[in-house]
Amino acid sequence: MESNNETLLLREKEIEPTDNVLENALGKELFSIYQELIKIFTDEFSLEPQWRFYNDGKAWLCKVVFKKKTILWLSIWENYIKTGFYFTEKTQKGVFELDIDNKIKKEFEVAKLIGKLIPLVIDIDQQNQIEDLKKLVKYMKELK
Repeated sequence: MESNNETLLLREKEIEPTDNVLENALGKELFSIYQELIKIFTDEFSLEPQWRFYNDGKAWLCKVVFKKKTILWLSIWENYIKTGFYFTEKTQKGVFELDIDNKIKKEFEVAKLIGKLIPLVIDIDQQNQIEDLKKLVKYMKELK
């Protein structure tokens, strides 16, 4: 488990998360991973990333949607990009059938419910995590 001195970035309402702002926040390496993620979301999956400032969390979050359906949430932290999916009891089972890292499945198995939803969170800080993320996006998008 990581230590909890993690810092959520993009906390100022007046400062929109332009590419410049994001690159400064993430650093070159992580910013290139971010750019790759956005490209995959838009080009491969026809998703639409929507950055908004949320007053409840006092931070900019990116809601990634397909038509009206939220596929995942993305936020910018010091040293990583947090991606969050939310599944129901019914859709949870399919996640365990995906060919993704067992660590993800183990964490998902013990995730605490948020209302009726089961969160699946991946903190992305390496290129090699993108494949698993793509499988989750694909699964989430195909859910009815």
